[in-house]
Amino acid sequence: MKRQRSWKEYRAIDLTIMAVMLAVFEYLIIAAARFWFPDQLYTASLAAAVTSIVYMRWSWWGAIPAVEAGLIFCVFSGGTGEQFIIYCVGNLFSLPAVVPLLKLGKERVRTGRYLSLLFPLLVQLLMHVGRAVMALILGAELPALVNFFTMDSLSYVFTFVIIWIARKLDGVYEDQKHYLLRVHEEEG
Repeated sequence: MKRQRSWKEYRAIDLTIMAVMLAVFEYLIIAAARFWFPDQLYTASLAAAVTSIVYMRWSWWGAIPAVEAGLIFCVFSGGTGEQFIIYCVGNLFSLPAVVPLLKLGKERVRTGRYLSLLFPLLVQLLMHVGRAVMALILGAELPALVNFFTMDSLSYVFTFVIIWIARKLDGVYEDQKHYLLRVHEEEG
């Protein structure tokens, strides 16, 4: 008889796959930007998109890709110690987005015409606010804080499009307990 994976094993595998995907694609975005657009002020990131998907799938476990995205950005961009703090801790400011997700209900947010797309944009906004707050704490000047919102504005588009696509893929933008129960029920 075939051994079934435990819930913890399934979650660990899923989170590992998400972490590897985030690492590969963030690296490719950073490398492409350095190669083709070295003088461009704008950046793009999948941090909010992947973090939103993990929040939807696993709730608070989305803190893992939030921090990972900050680490990857800083490592491959040659970030300073302060930048590591700004991006890693700043991305964790997205954690409060899980509260309305759970209060409204993941299924309602997932299937809602507007909620499904507003949630990841909230995650992105909270990440930007977190980065700005951390930079301010570390001594940045107020005018420089605007850059956290403007330079990364392409990420809103990336996030919106990725979540729009993920919504259409079965089980990707869905609580995994709900997904597994639904699949089990459909199988009979």
